[in-house]
Amino acid sequence: MTSQPHLYTLPHPLPLESGALLPHVQIAYHTYGRLNAEGTNVIWVCHALTANSDVLAWWPGLFGPGCYYNAEEHFIVCANILGSCYGSTGPLNARTPGEGPWYQAFPLLTIRDLVAAHEELRQHLGIRHIHTLIGGSMGGQQALEWAVQQPSLFSNLVVLATNARHSPWGIAFNEAQRLAIFADATYHTASPTGGAAGLRAARATALLSYRSYQAYGQTQAEPTDDQLTDFRASAYQQYQGDKLVARFNAYTYVALSRTMDTHHLGRGRGGELGPVLAGIQARTLVIGISSDVLFPPAEQQLLARHIPGAVYAEMDSGFGHDGFLIETAQITQLLEQFHVRTAVY
Repeated sequence: MTSQPHLYTLPHPLPLESGALLPHVQIAYHTYGRLNAEGTNVIWVCHALTANSDVLAWWPGLFGPGCYYNAEEHFIVCANILGSCYGSTGPLNARTPGEGPWYQAFPLLTIRDLVAAHEELRQHLGIRHIHTLIGGSMGGQQALEWAVQQPSLFSNLVVLATNARHSPWGIAFNEAQRLAIFADATYHTASPTGGAAGLRAARATALLSYRSYQAYGQTQAEPTDDQLTDFRASAYQQYQGDKLVARFNAYTYVALSRTMDTHHLGRGRGGELGPVLAGIQARTLVIGISSDVLFPPAEQQLLARHIPGAVYAEMDSGFGHDGFLIETAQITQLLEQFHVRTAVY
């Protein structure tokens, strides 16, 4: 069960990379544990597309009592990203007090805008240094952007199943999902449940990029050879679509998938990714997943080649992109090896 987050309201509008201003910005966040006297035990988590700030709920096995990251040793912080529907300002929030929600009119957010909100929260919490910044997928994109912007702020950077620039392949997957949502006429009515059927189809599409051929073969194959309809794989897609509709909304999904598309560390910095990545100062662990078709290992290998001293590790997993959430035993082992190797823990 997800616990209730803390809420922080910015004292000023947030300037966006697009040139627009986002007024009345609220950030939802969770903290666990206590900041030590030296201020050296902060673990900051950047979450992925549809997650929330309660990292103990969605990353069990890596975060929590007895886990590698725990509140007994660390001060763990996770902020819900802007544009989301878990407490931070997003499309279902009012534009200004007394007005209706933004819906489709919610302004374009970039990964850099999400990082700007993290930075506002960091300053509000009085955190002067972050021991480890960690994120997977879209969370890894945020972590990389932040590490580029403020290289001296972080001692360690851990990124999983992510990239330096969102690929044409990833953008195409996101657009296919948005097309499914736009094809749902209710999306255009601007109501809280608008686009629900489209969102259900979008999630079913997305799942094909999150998992792998091997994973479906192992978990969704029919027990007999005489099945003609009502296949397990079909029911699984429907189930996953229903699960997301129960906790998310189409306007947020559209907004955040567009945010992911904007990720490009080289934009406005000369365009070349290598020199930008070379500016990261944190000791870095980059983790890829052998079966990831959405963020294939070549994207993580590029990161490791250009980040000074970075360690690259690849998990052998049949779970595809979702392996960064599931393979917590492997991730823990890689973290232990990394910190022994760099002698910082």
